[in-house]
Amino acid sequence: MASAQKIPAKMTAIAISEPGGPRVLKPETRDVPLPGPGEILIRVRAAGVNRPDVQQRKGAYPPPPGASDLPGLEASGEVAALGDEISRWRVGDRVCALTPGGGYAEYVKVHAGSVLPLPAGFTHTEAAAVPENYFTVWHNMFERGGLKSGETLLVHGGSSGIGTTAIQLAAAFGAYVVTTAGSKEKCDACLKLGADRAINYREEDFVAAVKEATGGKGANVILDMVGGDYVARNYEAAALEGRIVQIATQGGAVASADFSKIMVKRLVHTGSTLRPRTVEFKAAIAAALEAQVWPLLGTRKVAPVMDMIFPLKEAWRAHERMEDGEHIGKIVLDVG
Repeated sequence: MASAQKIPAKMTAIAISEPGGPRVLKPETRDVPLPGPGEILIRVRAAGVNRPDVQQRKGAYPPPPGASDLPGLEASGEVAALGDEISRWRVGDRVCALTPGGGYAEYVKVHAGSVLPLPAGFTHTEAAAVPENYFTVWHNMFERGGLKSGETLLVHGGSSGIGTTAIQLAAAFGAYVVTTAGSKEKCDACLKLGADRAINYREEDFVAAVKEATGGKGANVILDMVGGDYVARNYEAAALEGRIVQIATQGGAVASADFSKIMVKRLVHTGSTLRPRTVEFKAAIAAALEAQVWPLLGTRKVAPVMDMIFPLKEAWRAHERMEDGEHIGKIVLDVG
């Protein structure tokens, strides 16, 4: 290691004792990982909780080769040690990072390209709520979906961490934002964040509502985490030359759809996953975020919506909160 503060040999981490429900998340004593060339060790102060963590806990989303078996895809804290070949960061710097795993712990090592400074004025719990959602939304909504000022975005699950991020960023960059959510309370929260139209999918047909909101044109970009029977309905709701970006399949990974809609409307249906991508790919997104989004975070033009904060050792409660579906925004673990 090129540089380090005094680091203990052991740490507390939350491990998945076996695939199953929230209670399989249990504190363990683990060795503190050591950073290699191009890597940074972070003393974690807070860690974000995300849907992929739940899937990993259930045994449905294994970590990529070489990644920690511990859950946790984002964290904030202070730089504790530097591997070789690190020039930008110094021990003690306050940072947040996208991690390939291991965020539910007192220390996590990450590639330097996935590390960003804490946005100005942010607490660690706020900063831990940023990386996973902002990396995901930036790449999928703007880079893959090509959302432009003046276009219409339809984002499903508007009250989720992804949804609240997408609403704010799309509005900040001049898009007209339509979203779906499952209750009046969640719809109201979406409108307060900048959505122009919030559709309660339990009471309204989102296809008809999107057409009505856009004068019959439909949505230029659709950010979808549902899949299943939403696929065919997204094709109906999309505008000519529309782009549908799939980021999850909570409603099912298999669907029936009329593919003639793709031809007639000249649609693009794409999608991506973030965790297995290369460190170079993630570093490019980090650079774009620092240039385009970090100034907005620093002025609070956009900001993570915070739902609830749980102590690290009660990570199981955070997973229960996520699975009950009542949260609005981000759930975070306070590591201390």
